[in-house]
Amino acid sequence: MAEMELWFTEQQTPDLGFTCKITKTIYTAKTQYQDLAILETKQFGRMLVLDGAVQTTIADEFCYHELISHVPLFTHPNPKKVAVIGGGDGGVIREILKHDEVEKAYLIEIDREVIEASKKYLPEISCALDDERAEVVITDGIKFVSENKNMFDVIIVDSTDPVGPAVGLFQDSFYKAVFECLKEDGLFVAQTESPFYDQDLIKNVFHAVKSIFPITRLYLGFIPTYPSGLWSFTLGSKKYDPLEVDISKIKRIDTKYYNPELHKALFALPTFVQEIIK
Repeated sequence: MAEMELWFTEQQTPDLGFTCKITKTIYTAKTQYQDLAILETKQFGRMLVLDGAVQTTIADEFCYHELISHVPLFTHPNPKKVAVIGGGDGGVIREILKHDEVEKAYLIEIDREVIEASKKYLPEISCALDDERAEVVITDGIKFVSENKNMFDVIIVDSTDPVGPAVGLFQDSFYKAVFECLKEDGLFVAQTESPFYDQDLIKNVFHAVKSIFPITRLYLGFIPTYPSGLWSFTLGSKKYDPLEVDISKIKRIDTKYYNPELHKALFALPTFVQEIIK
């Protein structure tokens, strides 16, 4: 008798799916906010899935977490106080705390169960959440940002796709609140989806941020398990331009993707992406 195979498919667009062979369903839960699953995949190891969408995997998580963290943290000359909006798996906190000058890193996560599941089943990613410099705050990120002014050097918006609880994290009013939550020389970065499948979103977010922040830059990176593999990040800064960073002064830290030579290269955009943000 043939052995039965199990496959997980994320419908990334109405016409495209991303499929992985599963060896085990480790954990599932219906939280207050979303459906949560931890799967063991043949290709990518353990995988965190929220509402049917891949959030991170053991094999490729470093790509996303390093890109969204180190670009802003090496652009700001002295990031002492940093906030992560979303990112309950803890990967961004882990990367932030590789920077010795960071005194406090706040994880602002609406869904406590994502944090608890990540601590239990994704320890390689969540390992820094118990660090003395990390503080976990269970609340709505939009509410938190709007209630705190002039507080952070860097804010990283590690949101899920713009559906469900994350919809408000892609709106103009949120970026204005982020501006006010940052110190006078602060900057922020947000993940802004795939330039192949989300061109309208990227264009809208870029121009919204550009209308608020003096410096706005888009950069790209590769994350194999995300739709199309090519991913965008939008950075808004009050003072510091990532393209003016002296890369000779970037300290080498323990990374697999990001390095000083890559810092400015990430902002060199393919022509079709340049057209999106015109």
